[in-house]
Amino acid sequence: MSPAVGSADASALSTEELAAVADRMARAGADLAGPLSARLIAGGRSNLTYRLQDLAAEDGRAWVLRMPPRRGRTPSAHDVAREFRVTSALASTVVPVPPAVVLCEEETALGLPFAVTEFVDGRTIQSRRDLESLEDGTLDTVVGALCGTLAALHSVDHVAVGLERFGRPDGYAARQVRRWSGQWEIVGDPPLTPLATELGQKLAATTFRQQSTGIVHGDYRIDNTLLAFDDGAGGGVAARVAAVVDWELSTIGDPVADVAMMCVYRHSALDLVLGEPSAWTSDRLPDADALAAAYGSAGGVELVDWDAHLALGYFKLAVIAAGIDHRYRAGATHGEGFDSAGQAVEPLLRAGLQRI
Repeated sequence: MSPAVGSADASALSTEELAAVADRMARAGADLAGPLSARLIAGGRSNLTYRLQDLAAEDGRAWVLRMPPRRGRTPSAHDVAREFRVTSALASTVVPVPPAVVLCEEETALGLPFAVTEFVDGRTIQSRRDLESLEDGTLDTVVGALCGTLAALHSVDHVAVGLERFGRPDGYAARQVRRWSGQWEIVGDPPLTPLATELGQKLAATTFRQQSTGIVHGDYRIDNTLLAFDDGAGGGVAARVAAVVDWELSTIGDPVADVAMMCVYRHSALDLVLGEPSAWTSDRLPDADALAAAYGSAGGVELVDWDAHLALGYFKLAVIAAGIDHRYRAGATHGEGFDSAGQAVEPLLRAGLQRI
């Protein structure tokens, strides 16, 4: 989820903190010429994302630092170590990811764990305004690149790349139901608990047939990628995915759930979660069924129990929205965009109930 710059958690890193980060990077082999500067950039709603710049380097080298918010954290929702491990494993595959630099799980440097990757030059398409700059033909290649990259991710042998213990391979949907039901108990708004409980119970009573297992991103859509644009055939512009980012919800599981989540994000309630008209809810993009078909055409897995997975996706997004609202009401975040997430919860829960 994209942050509102200026949230209470998004304060600048101190000189001492930046020196500690530079020390960890140097120990990991990063070539630093001088002190670091840090600027908050667009990243996840739950994790803070900074661009680090080497102030003394003539080539303008840069990195990206990810860390949890300082207040209002919920269990397992800000796992930068998880992000670092999966992107490190994917470095040897065709899936484009930011090159890993260092993971610091101890909390002595910043008071929180953090991870640093190399900066990837690419374009983010987050808002409706960003999307307006793309012609329809270019947008078609963006959708194709997104679906192709997700299919490529699901084709990776997670055991071969060292992620055998990254998650349990079977029973993914049942674990997700339990996880997000548990998260609701922490962050849910009491007046909506009957709806959430009803959907959670119906999902818990559903038998999901998991016919494939692979790496699941868990939060895949256009604004969790960095895009590159090249001259295409016939003078057009073709898009490719330069890097997939925001892996904090990744695990080993059922790839069908990943596709369903991508399609669930097409719901208009995503605009309330993000606090602005988002690129991914635009009617210029294919609907959920067309997206699923494009994924299949790109060589993706068979979409078994599709409606049930969509219902689970709506439940997950509803709980994520409730979590953002929970932190907002707790005073852990403020600023433009955070105050509307709570309004998304009820329509998402109802959409899930309609699907189940």
